[in-house]
Amino acid sequence: MGVHTALRICDLLSLIWDDVYDFDNMYFRKSLTLTEHKTHKSKTVMLNDKVIDALTAFKYEAERGRFLMMSGKGDNKPISRQQAHRIISVGAEALGFGFKVSCHSLRKTFGYLAWRNGVSPAIILKVYNHTSLAVTQRYLGITQDDLDDCYRKLAELL
Repeated sequence: MGVHTALRICDLLSLIWDDVYDFDNMYFRKSLTLTEHKTHKSKTVMLNDKVIDALTAFKYEAERGRFLMMSGKGDNKPISRQQAHRIISVGAEALGFGFKVSCHSLRKTFGYLAWRNGVSPAIILKVYNHTSLAVTQRYLGITQDDLDDCYRKLAELL
């Protein structure tokens, strides 16, 4: 969900099934609204088809008040940030990424892919709930190759 929603891990871990599934009408919600832990700002996030497909695969765990990423300790708590990091790190290693991946990498990947596919940095700033474009630019990881590509594309237009 992280790469599709750009949510911070603390916000992802706090999600319960009621946030994404309407138990009364038996359907997945198209969006969820939450207050971010870090910024205390309200945010509405669209749940795209890939998120819904992933949630559907785990629907057998759906229960009112139950966390999406439930700890296996039987204490009605989500997994810890550390456990989430371990899961993502081990998965990236198993896939042969060859570089370190963290929970925050998912959030950054969202922005980078959006930017590389033509989404305005101003829109990405709003998705991230950042207060300045400078912060968003650091997330995007813009390289000299990206700048060179900009010059090439502009030359083609002129």
